[in-house]
Amino acid sequence: MALRSLQKWQGAGNDFLVDVVEQGSTPWWNPQRARAACDRHIGVGADGLLVASVGSSISMSLFNADGTVAEMSGNGIRCLAAAVRRATGRSDREMRVQTLAGERLVTLDLRDDCGTGSVDMGPVTLGRTVEGALGVAHVGNPHVVVVDNPDWDDVNREELAAKLAQQLGGANVEFVEIIDEAHVAIRVIERGVGWTLACGTGSVATAAVCHQRGLTGSEVTVDNPGGSLRVTLGEGSARLEGPVKFVANVEWLGG
Repeated sequence: MALRSLQKWQGAGNDFLVDVVEQGSTPWWNPQRARAACDRHIGVGADGLLVASVGSSISMSLFNADGTVAEMSGNGIRCLAAAVRRATGRSDREMRVQTLAGERLVTLDLRDDCGTGSVDMGPVTLGRTVEGALGVAHVGNPHVVVVDNPDWDDVNREELAAKLAQQLGGANVEFVEIIDEAHVAIRVIERGVGWTLACGTGSVATAAVCHQRGLTGSEVTVDNPGGSLRVTLGEGSARLEGPVKFVANVEWLGG
């Protein structure tokens, strides 16, 4: 057993445990440990676990709640950057973070470990859609966007999400309601997590698909159950802005 000093952060209700470690240190986390830490009944509880390796550069490793590895999280990377600042005493407003989806630039505006952050999310790749979906997008990780039906219950949504995700070999699924050309609302079933209060990459994917379909403009507010995120679509890149808030320091006895 080993005692790990972690930070817990959340962005629009999407919550993460963050372990800030020295770059080059022996990796400690594995899928089993991450799954145990994220368990809301016998662990600490979180949608995911982030490992920030800090040295001459900063890199992010991300485990989903089920222990699987994910490429990118728009909410998670804001939380990770804020956790690095808190752990190291850095005052940088801007931070470049290497992820499995490539390098991302994070800009923070925090006071007392609470505020907002924006992320240059890189390019959004729009793929060929599948039957039953509005569109497919890749934001460093795969997404399927579906127009929500108010007559569906969550069992209907979960069955459809499983079917669509299987066709793509695994994907996050967004159910979207179009409010107007600058405003949508989504609910998300995240790969490796399930229903979440917010999804940053899912918000970007939804904005890109809706814009491609002529349903929204290039700047969109995306309401998630846990809060609103702002997406701006540009030439060759998308920017995501949203809240970030410190929750707690955690001493977790794992092994």
